[in-house]
Amino acid sequence: MASNVEAPERWYLALLGFAEHFRTSSPPKIRLCVHCLQAVFQFKPPQRIEARTHLQLGSVLYHHTKNSELARSHLEKAWFISQQVPQFEDVKFEAASILSELFCQQNLVDSAKPLLRKAIQISQQTPYWHCRLLFQLAQLHTLEKDLVSACDLLGVGAEYARVVGSEYTRALFLLSKGMLLLMERKLGEVHPLLTLCGTIVENWQGNPIQKESLRVFFLVLQVTHYLDAGQVKSVKPCLKQLQQCIQTISTLHDDEILPSNPADLFHWLPKEHMCVLVYLVTVMHSMQAGYLEKAQKYTDKALMQLEKLKMLDCSPILSTFQVILLEHIIMCRLVTGHKATALQEISQVCQLCQQSPRLFTNHAAQLHTLLGLYCISVNCMDNAEAQFTTALRLTTHQELWTYIVTNLASVYIREGNRHQELYSLLERINPDHNFPVRRFLRETLKMSNAEDLNRLTACSLVLLGHIFYVLGNHRESNNMVVPAMQLASKIPDMSVQLWSSALLKDLNKALGNTMDAHEAAQMHQNFSQQLLQDHIAACSLPEHNLISWTDGPPPVQIQAQNGPTTSLASLL
Repeated sequence: MASNVEAPERWYLALLGFAEHFRTSSPPKIRLCVHCLQAVFQFKPPQRIEARTHLQLGSVLYHHTKNSELARSHLEKAWFISQQVPQFEDVKFEAASILSELFCQQNLVDSAKPLLRKAIQISQQTPYWHCRLLFQLAQLHTLEKDLVSACDLLGVGAEYARVVGSEYTRALFLLSKGMLLLMERKLGEVHPLLTLCGTIVENWQGNPIQKESLRVFFLVLQVTHYLDAGQVKSVKPCLKQLQQCIQTISTLHDDEILPSNPADLFHWLPKEHMCVLVYLVTVMHSMQAGYLEKAQKYTDKALMQLEKLKMLDCSPILSTFQVILLEHIIMCRLVTGHKATALQEISQVCQLCQQSPRLFTNHAAQLHTLLGLYCISVNCMDNAEAQFTTALRLTTHQELWTYIVTNLASVYIREGNRHQELYSLLERINPDHNFPVRRFLRETLKMSNAEDLNRLTACSLVLLGHIFYVLGNHRESNNMVVPAMQLASKIPDMSVQLWSSALLKDLNKALGNTMDAHEAAQMHQNFSQQLLQDHIAACSLPEHNLISWTDGPPPVQIQAQNGPTTSLASLL
């Protein structure tokens, strides 16, 4: 709150000192701080002091109270008065920045946009504020899902940063634009942009932490780009670089020396947040590759780190990281046959979404999809259908839409009497018939093998094995089912293990291998028992009632129910 006024009056310095003392007390005494600042107006101060005090009051009220109307009034006065005072950029643009934040919080986005545009227009001689306001308006457009406008602004920012000689901030603008292009799936534009970014990042010589943070941003985009394409083997060198990079950052001390170029005064993320993000992309990789125990290990580490950070930091991005980690580990639990734990973690996601409407808006479709997958795992097919239908209503994301529809198709196949719905669903997946209708499992196997997609390989092997068994080709079936079982045990994938052991039992019986048939039957019995016990445990939990929730925000209270109401027959 320090003031830069020339020859300030003693009364002003005294009131400012008291206000700052009360603001920084533990706990803060906000009411007394506000009283001290309001007392400044009793002295009929000059415009500079008046504008700065309105900004200070608006900022304190916005950040520490729920009195948003009074905060808005003070910030509007600060913005209006400061525009009449020459060389008063910090107060002017900080007022515009906080006021636009407040407008967004009040869902007055149409008031925030022209305010930011005006501030951007008049801040071109102040590099730090011009860049910061461009980032802020780009973020606002991103939250509104207007990625085209956001990309345009980030492009303007990158060119401005180049003109004012800030290659560091130019890279930040370009990497942010690359992130949005990836979200839009504009892959043709992503490749040249990432190539340019890689050159800028490697050539930039400056603060070591800033340089490494740029490299982390760049490598995170590269890794997610590979993972989006399912290239889990090709991504390994990039992922290793990223993990080495975050280790380097954790050994560097924050340098207190400020950059000489004011346009360089930006940080992408605190290094503690970067650390969690690297854990997160590692979990994504482990899960896609089918190393589920490794995914669980890194999830546990990341969630522990997040719990520590959330004690001191209320940044919304931490809750977003937490939800994405839980979404991944829930899918892992369902694959490894831990449905009860998965259900409790789904309930955790619900609780996090209750605390943040924006988080719920962004993750509602994923949450209903996870509930649909859980419903399939406990054989509640009607509920699974209702959950997937709800998820489809809530998503506009093409890949998620396709994933939901294919799972809904599997529900229709399991129910056995839904042929018409199944055919119309398949028509929706491929209305233009723009890829071959005849799928070749051997091709799937070849592709998944080439990129180490272990779960896809295991599923393809066991399905091929089943087909050969039905065709009476027992030797070829055995050649498929044995490696499927080995791979499923390594993942571990409980459903594929159950399926493989059932096939091995029948195969060995058909081939006259009595001992092997008995061993396979025993394995199948063990897997069945594990699944049955977990099934009973999951359906007995009060959280099981979530399967009936298909509308509105997540239910706050979940009532207990009397034992499981579903059968495991179709799984066995």
